[in-house]
Amino acid sequence: MRIAPAIELSSRQREELERLVQSPSEEQRLARRAQIVLAASQGGLNRDLARELGMVPDTVAKWRRRWAAAREQLAAAEASPKASDLKRCVREILVDAPRAGRGGTFTPEQIVEIIAIACEQPDEDAQRPVSHWTPREVAEEAVKRKIVPSISVRTVGRFLKSGGS
Repeated sequence: MRIAPAIELSSRQREELERLVQSPSEEQRLARRAQIVLAASQGGLNRDLARELGMVPDTVAKWRRRWAAAREQLAAAEASPKASDLKRCVREILVDAPRAGRGGTFTPEQIVEIIAIACEQPDEDAQRPVSHWTPREVAEEAVKRKIVPSISVRTVGRFLKSGGS
């Protein structure tokens, strides 16, 4: 049986985690992760904490390990004269790590240019006899202007729906 790392919180770290848990406008995933760290600081087995929090033990173990591994990073942030450094550090620890896999196909600049096309008024220069752009026309225009070599109508639709994110 593996032994879970002990979590020791300073009073400032505990305050920051409690602030995350209690904030009504905070992302729920960050608040739940902060709950895990707070519960783990009280000790106990991952499976018991998971049962109390309504989670699976692997989730508790993951965030407990992540917090324990960041001990030095937290100490440095806490020693900083800027109070915001600890807040930023806590959030960095609790956010999702970058995922492996293929990166995005389009650069942010290309996405912005594609959205900009949709914001333009179609004119005769674009040779589009329409009053507004459709995703298909935006895709065709983006290829015509050599913004991208190719792009699907569905991808353009996602960019326009999400605002480019």
